[in-house]
Amino acid sequence: MGAYFGVVSKKSCISDVFFGTDYHSHLGTKSGGIAVYDREQGLQRKIHNLGNAPFRTKFEHIFSDMKGTSALGCISDYDPQPLIIRSKLGIYALCMVGVINNSDELVERYLSENGGHFGLSTGSNINLTELTASLIDRKGSFEEGIKFAQEEIDGTACIFILKSDGNVIAARDKLGRLPVLVGKDGNGFCFSFESFAYKKLGYKDFRELGSGEIVEISPDGVEVLSPAREEMRICSFLWTYYGYSTSNYEGQNVEVMRYKNGMLLAENDMKSGKADDIDYVAGVPDSGTPHAIGYANESGIPFARPYIKYTPTWSRSFMPVDQTDRNKIAKMKQVPVTELIKGKKLLFVDDSIVRGTQLRETVDFLRANGAKAVHMRSACPPIMFGCKYLNFSRATSDMELITRRTIFELEGEEGFNHLEEYSDATTERGRKMREAICEKFNFTSLEFQTLDNLVKAIGIEPCKLCTYCWNGRS
Repeated sequence: MGAYFGVVSKKSCISDVFFGTDYHSHLGTKSGGIAVYDREQGLQRKIHNLGNAPFRTKFEHIFSDMKGTSALGCISDYDPQPLIIRSKLGIYALCMVGVINNSDELVERYLSENGGHFGLSTGSNINLTELTASLIDRKGSFEEGIKFAQEEIDGTACIFILKSDGNVIAARDKLGRLPVLVGKDGNGFCFSFESFAYKKLGYKDFRELGSGEIVEISPDGVEVLSPAREEMRICSFLWTYYGYSTSNYEGQNVEVMRYKNGMLLAENDMKSGKADDIDYVAGVPDSGTPHAIGYANESGIPFARPYIKYTPTWSRSFMPVDQTDRNKIAKMKQVPVTELIKGKKLLFVDDSIVRGTQLRETVDFLRANGAKAVHMRSACPPIMFGCKYLNFSRATSDMELITRRTIFELEGEEGFNHLEEYSDATTERGRKMREAICEKFNFTSLEFQTLDNLVKAIGIEPCKLCTYCWNGRS
């Protein structure tokens, strides 16, 4: 995935950008970076690999190493950034969060038309932030360059530029798939992916950028360079999975949404009699937990934590690059509360079911500790399509999805013509897919949230939500 936090202030901003960026560590594990502007020193930058240590540890020395009143901070799962660029538009620092699906095409066009060049990283990969800069620099101003880049890019691009005068240009992606929020304090402004990050630092809500909106932020105000578009397709997964519980997007709080979502999931089960004879409701930690609390509150079944994650040393199961290592760490983190497992009928709610690899390990672990039954519920509909708009999923093909693999096993490629039926639990195909996944993973039962209920729990207009992962419609 990736995230951003920046400050434009009349006073030193190093402390705020350090803590504000660190508060986005749940959104990226590969690299982190900070670019800072100081009137005397100009632009400075530091980038560190986060593969073996968290952001806070790697950047704790910036208080003595860097100084300035404006800064960009970035957490990334992909390219190291921010970059410092020198072009006809001047010297500036740039970060971009999103995905560029047509990067090869854009690179070939740039090389053939301009005779330019790109630096390559290991594996001959081009830094997509550098590619974004090359698109911006084709125009005569930052505003026109950003609009040109966003039109040329097939995918998503939130773009942030720290100029040589200390101002920041912030641009939300053209369909608003990711949030860009602006906070204000007595000395200036900040921008952030997560709203709680700046509130903890003493900033108050100022405004949220609209789809495709471009603004220039100075210590004295926020100037609109290009107004917001009407159309929006904000990612629904912000609420179900990767958004932090204390944040708000488009006025809707993440934790509150998850309670509502779990309540609606329980309502469905209660109507069909699937919530009977359960001892405890539990969440697959951490993001599944609030959905499970909502389920327990609605159903009246006690909430419990049959196992606890040991997080002091392994805070995130997906830190290692290798899937085998990630699975092993996930298993090592699970510490059972045997008294809540042995002989019990458990119902677990997870935020989503993508590949199912870690769930299989979890269910085997619960069975080995004496669970009598393990019912599984997904807080979102069956994922039928790998995301092509954001980099929050490591899936490289649709066939990595447990739903697609199961459908193929049931009726080959013909099944892909009936994805809507497979998503629906009331159809024969829907029942067969759920039964097959249960058999594969040793679930006692399996059910998914419906798309209608998910949208209801989020609480914004359906036409403003991206639901591509579930129904192929963006």
